[in-house]
Parts: sequence; structure tokens; C-alpha cells
Amino acid sequence: MTRSAAIHRRLGLGAALLAAAGLLVVAAPQDALAASSCPGRTVRTLPFSTGSVVVHKRDGYVCAVTLPKKPGTKRTMSVSLRARGGRPVVDKGRYAYRAGPVTVHAGQRCVWVEGRVGGGSVTSGWVLC
Repeated sequence: MTRSAAIHRRLGLGAALLAAAGLLVVAAPQDALAASSCPGRTVRTLPFSTGSVVVHKRDGYVCAVTLPKKPGTKRTMSVSLRARGGRPVVDKGRYAYRAGPVTVHAGQRCVWVEGRVGGGSVTSGWVLC
């Protein structure tokens, strides 16, 4: 194989790898945003008409992020997380990509999760008990 053929082959392989990586990002942008925000494993996803709240848990801590269905446009968003017996931790404002993350130490206690994007919202009730 000539040197130029080897270079072209490597360039083709590199382009294929970049395309595959781009497809992974396009396929799951919400999961990527949530995972980069909260440590731990995803334990709940609460979908609603205009977005979803993703809840993670690690070592007794619970973390939540609200993600819009259509990111990129600033709108009112919020996320609230409260461990039973505690006060809620809230992030509310005008965001384009996410509200949160918010984190509470829940230990073995239940948590109450709320999220809102524009006119849509979700409330979990007591979960992770």
C-alpha cells in the first residue's frame, strides 16, 4: 500500500468515527445534558408536555434537572427537590437548556420532585422511598 493510500484510509476512518460520535450526541441530547449535570445513576425520568425532569441518586444524595423538549430558546423553567422533613431546594429562572441541577441529602427518606418548562409541569409526589 502506498503512503498516500494509507493516509486516505486513516482520514476515512477518522471521518467515520466523528460521524458516529455526532449521531450519539444527536440521538440523546437530553440524557447527555442531565448526565453532565448530576452525579450518580438515573433513578427516575418524569416526562411532561414541554419537557422532563431527570432524577439521579448517589451515596444518599438526590439530584434533579429539568430539561425542555425543545432546547435553545430561553423560557421560564424550574426544578424543585425536597427530602421529606426538609425544605425544598429550587432553581427557577429563564433558561435555554436546563434548570438545575439541585441536590439534597435524602439518606433513606422520600423526595418530592417538581419541574416546569413554560406552561407544562410535573409533580412526582413522594418517590424513592
